[in-house]
Amino acid sequence: MDIQFILYKLLFAVIILLISLVVAMYATLLERKVAGFFQDRLGPNRAGKFGLLQPVADGVKLFFKEEFMPANADKVLYMLGPMLTMLVALMTSAVIPWGESLIIGEKTYSLQMADINIGVLYVFAVISVGVYGIMIGGWASNNKFALMGAVRAASQMISYELAMSLSIVAIVMTTGSLSLNEIVGQQQGMNWNVFYQPIGFFVFVICAFAETNRAPFDLPECETELIGGYHTEYSSMKLGFYLFSEYINMFISSAMIASLYFGGSDLPFIHDLGLSHNWVSIIGIFGFFAKIAFFMFLFMWVRWTLPRFRYDQLMRFGWKGLLPWAIANVIITGLIFMLIKYNFFAFLAK
Repeated sequence: MDIQFILYKLLFAVIILLISLVVAMYATLLERKVAGFFQDRLGPNRAGKFGLLQPVADGVKLFFKEEFMPANADKVLYMLGPMLTMLVALMTSAVIPWGESLIIGEKTYSLQMADINIGVLYVFAVISVGVYGIMIGGWASNNKFALMGAVRAASQMISYELAMSLSIVAIVMTTGSLSLNEIVGQQQGMNWNVFYQPIGFFVFVICAFAETNRAPFDLPECETELIGGYHTEYSSMKLGFYLFSEYINMFISSAMIASLYFGGSDLPFIHDLGLSHNWVSIIGIFGFFAKIAFFMFLFMWVRWTLPRFRYDQLMRFGWKGLLPWAIANVIITGLIFMLIKYNFFAFLAK
């Protein structure tokens, strides 16, 4: 294998890791600024210009906070919980196409860490493992409130993964591929899947809120009932890992929404400007991150606008609301493709 290719992939992986961590850091600041805007106040503005050093100050504070562990905790699992949650959050970025390829010299460099033909299945497999990090952390803490939060998280994530998976089944039926790179490629020229799968998009976005434990689905860490939920007994950087993983999951979920339904790095009329391939790729990368920024803002907007569900309402909405919609969407998609295959619409036109 070409050593230059290996070095490029290592460098690309490090860059994506750093971008994910920086985005997670400054998403905390943006969250507090958005909250301040909705509540008619300023938000953090003392640490650096416009409060830009606030995430750095928060990170330093977490590093120097007292590190403790409950006396009756399962020490190995207690340490493993936040580590697994953080690892899973970072692993999902491996198959996301961040843009078109770059041509340097005579070589073409892909802007995707791993272009595997089952990229969608990989993402769901990794996301499914994420529930173990939360469940292990809550159970190992030996705290009834943490355990209740972990059980809530597990049942919530499993319930909403079903509807989310079915919304992706409709995308796979539409594109005929499980490769994220191919799904994005088929949406070039504003041929975005959101126009063909509006119900699937609606279901996927709601499930993404539930999967990331964001309001109004933040029952696993509901402070009015469970103190702090599954991470009640965590402090210092172990708590930081849980908090960081939430924002990384927001970032990756937004990237998935943009890739599956909004063409990834595709921008309207970008190929009609007569620019070189590299410039089209670079502008597309910025466009992709603009789409991600919009959906991250949507996560924050909803959090500070809608009230929290009760837990029975949350589960009822998942099983009796979203799941039937997702099933109906798959059936409708299949019927439309069957009618197209047998030229039913051409027959009607006659």
